[in-house]
This record gives sequence, structure tokens and C-alpha cells, in this order.
Amino acid sequence: MTDERTTLEVGRIVKAHGLKGQVIVDLWTDRDERLAKKSVLETPRGPMTVIAAARHQERWIVTFEGVTTREGADALRGVVLSAEPLEDDDAIWIHELFQALVVDQRGRELGRVVDVEANPASDLLVLEDGILIPLTFVTAIEANERIDVNIPDGLLEEA
Repeated sequence: MTDERTTLEVGRIVKAHGLKGQVIVDLWTDRDERLAKKSVLETPRGPMTVIAAARHQERWIVTFEGVTTREGADALRGVVLSAEPLEDDDAIWIHELFQALVVDQRGRELGRVVDVEANPASDLLVLEDGILIPLTFVTAIEANERIDVNIPDGLLEEA
């Protein structure tokens, strides 16, 4: 029997930091608990346990169990870190948006989500025909099936 857990990519090891095995991690999520002490992150090289982590500018300095030298840290450059989805009923998880059919408040099918674009005001759903819809308009999600949105009148009207 195989283990079929779903994991999400949550960050990447950018480079070594210092001489004692610390690394710089680019965390791709706003969920800082991903780097809490004793957190286990999956990698193509196997699981890695966080011993310590601290913010450093826009990234994190992280110490992983078993990595104690600069050479060990250098060997991890570019390694992608993954973790299981967190339980949070109020969160919108990006992996649940892809291929979902977007339906507006009038029941009009607007298209399927092919990408999610980062935007400072609100991330945007990118539909197959290029329509962009802010996540702030999402009212309900059925993972990878349907997304209901409440779009202000005139927003999608053509000139």
C-alpha cells in the first residue's frame, strides 16, 4: 500500500548561511508555523526537521536537524520544501482553485481557473480566457470543482 498524502510546496532552500549548517529559506506561504521548532518538512531527499528558525529580511534563517556544516548546508541549495495542508476552514488554499469552474452571482459560468496571480491588493484568479478576478470576490469554494463569486456590476462588462 502506498502513502498518497497530498503535500504542498511551501518554500525553497536558497543558500547556506554561516559555517554551522544554517540555510536561508524562501518561504512561499504566510503561515510561519511551517518553520516552527520540530516541524517536519518533506523534500525529495526525505523529511527534514526544523530545529530553529528566525526571520531574516524577507526570508528565514533555518537550522535543520542533522545539518551541522557549511558543506551540508551548501548541498541543500535549491531543495524544495513541502508540507501537508493545514486545517483552516477560513483559508483559501491555492491548490483548491485550479481547474475549478467560476460562477458569478447570476449563475453565469465565467470559465475555469488556470492560474493564480499574486497581487498586492488581492491575489487574482486567472481564467482560461484571460479574465482576472480578485480573490476578495470569492464567496464559496468546492475544491477544484466550483468557485462562486460576487462580482460588482459592470466589472466584467466589455467597453
